[in-house]
Amino acid sequence: MTKKKSWVLTCAMLAFMPRVSAAPDVSERLTGTPMGSPSIDYATETMSQTVNSPSEAFDDNLSTFYASYDAEYAWVGLDLGSPHIITRVSVVPADNPIGYMQLGVFEGANEPDFSDAIPFFIIKDAPIIKQLNTYDVSCSRGFRYVRYVGPNDSHCNVAELAFYGTEGEGDDSHLYQMTSQPLVVIHTVDNAEVTSRETYLDGWIAIISDGGTTFYTDTLKIRGRGNGSWDVSNNIPYGGVIWRKLPYRLKLAHKTHLLGMPANAKNWVLLNNLSDKTLMRNMVAFEASRRIGMDYTPAARLVDVMYNGELKGTYQLADKIEVGKDRIDIKSISPKDNEEPKVTGGYLIEIDASQSRENPDIIFTSTHGTPVTIQEPDEDGITPQQYAYISNAFNSMEEKVYGPDPANPVDGYPTALDVDAFLKHFLVGEFSGNTDTYWSVYMSKDRGADEKFKCCTVWDFDLAFENDLRTYPINNLDDYLCLCPNSSAAGDMKNFVGKIVGTQEQRICELWSEARNNRGFTPENILAYVDSLAQELELSQTYNFLRWPILNVYVQKNFQLLGSYEEEVEFMKQYIANRFVWMDEKTGYQAVTDGVADVQSGLTGHIYADGQGIRLVGFGQGCTYRIYNASGQFVAQGQTAATTAVVPVARRGMYIVVVSNLQGRIQQRKLIVE
Repeated sequence: MTKKKSWVLTCAMLAFMPRVSAAPDVSERLTGTPMGSPSIDYATETMSQTVNSPSEAFDDNLSTFYASYDAEYAWVGLDLGSPHIITRVSVVPADNPIGYMQLGVFEGANEPDFSDAIPFFIIKDAPIIKQLNTYDVSCSRGFRYVRYVGPNDSHCNVAELAFYGTEGEGDDSHLYQMTSQPLVVIHTVDNAEVTSRETYLDGWIAIISDGGTTFYTDTLKIRGRGNGSWDVSNNIPYGGVIWRKLPYRLKLAHKTHLLGMPANAKNWVLLNNLSDKTLMRNMVAFEASRRIGMDYTPAARLVDVMYNGELKGTYQLADKIEVGKDRIDIKSISPKDNEEPKVTGGYLIEIDASQSRENPDIIFTSTHGTPVTIQEPDEDGITPQQYAYISNAFNSMEEKVYGPDPANPVDGYPTALDVDAFLKHFLVGEFSGNTDTYWSVYMSKDRGADEKFKCCTVWDFDLAFENDLRTYPINNLDDYLCLCPNSSAAGDMKNFVGKIVGTQEQRICELWSEARNNRGFTPENILAYVDSLAQELELSQTYNFLRWPILNVYVQKNFQLLGSYEEEVEFMKQYIANRFVWMDEKTGYQAVTDGVADVQSGLTGHIYADGQGIRLVGFGQGCTYRIYNASGQFVAQGQTAATTAVVPVARRGMYIVVVSNLQGRIQQRKLIVE
């Protein structure tokens, strides 16, 4: 049973505390048994049982402090003896440089090893040293064990720490959610760090969402994932600082629809989006995939992640690419399926330039030198008969692409390759400017001798939307990005793609026009989606870039430093607006007009509204614009700019915009400014 004690401050301590941020309720201060990570004796730089120990964070003496031997995942706290609902915490940082406690996390648990811990507060702004810093807590669950977890590389370093609350088990009606994003909390056994893409660690996951009112938990296994996003050489910005914001693969103990996503599944991924400083490029590309009409686009949610009590930042929780309902929905194949028709499917393969040679039983190189990994069945389930079937089938399809009359509907590649699925995948890659579209390509083949290879999903857009020094500026290219010399491709995929694209110009125009006219794939909708994500991420990105201060650091293939999150988002929006202009012209887009709402007569460009007013993009210099309100009254006129003209308007409402050039070509648009 715990006892409460008064807050005792000696005159010497008061000298160190010029002001107090809040007067704590004396009756609520909680006591218990100090706990913590092993301490360090700074004098000898060795582990110590007596110097800088956990008890010194609770001794009401500013001349002592707790410091941990480990720089990461270090903590100090109390065993309160019974559950308490925490209402307030107070800290006095040790006499260290300001910032050592910024992003420190407070957690509560009911297991002594904190394996079930969830956060109830995070320090956003650096506490003032030599001063009491008090924070209100809003969390309805009661905890027996409470602790402060120091941020990365801080050795914890706490002069004084206090918890306030009331005794009780509480409930889960309102838990702590640090931003509007769902909060994913992961703890591994013994606080183990993920160091491998092959070996799983055991752990526990909790997800707090809907403003803290929804709580999900399960046990899990976790390991690393990815190629470029995992490679430490890609995570070393100029200056030699290693940024290890790792991507993760999660395997839950039980199937579930995480955060309401469609698939009822155990396997999920956390994408780190380290080199993408908008934190949303994958999300925007997935939205383009849906609007262009891909049969399957991975479900995903932006989330905040805490790992073993430490903030890891903004991630993207997404489907794992695998065979299953609401994912790659084809027949599953078992080790018993070795004769036709069962041996014909289903297979999930990946054209994969980064493939490992550790499992040669599931890897082959095609006749034309393209590396292919068989993802399903995996190395534990594939049989020699299945390996032979899928490798021979792929080579046969590939030979049709390279044949003398490749697009022949009788014996060319259309008999073995789903052309529309391939071209929609191609259009997503081209619109997004994804340099790595053909570095990694997922294809499926369902059961049946007549079933075709199908580009079944899109993936991996952290270098897209003009984020790659190898291909900038994309909109200055004359040909499609995937065919340019500086784009990346696995094996001979550039030739493979070129042969298909070169024989499908009309179908490319039809699919692009269908998406633009009938699927809401417009600059307005995509840019509005970007704005909605930026608003959603407003607080989350702030925490992320406090944890990973890279806005002025080159990461992976970045070619520029814009210095702020807002500028990163704005740059991507400018690329998107201009990319629509480029793609419309390249594909031969056939617009459907609707009277005054949308008239285009030979004048290429885009008119849309955003929070700053009316934007005119892609018209070039020398065009004249005139703007009228809904009543037909003249509002503004002027000349378009070389890239973008922004015309502010005083009021919200409907406007009619007419752009014309000296040759008499016009574009007229009716739109709403909100």
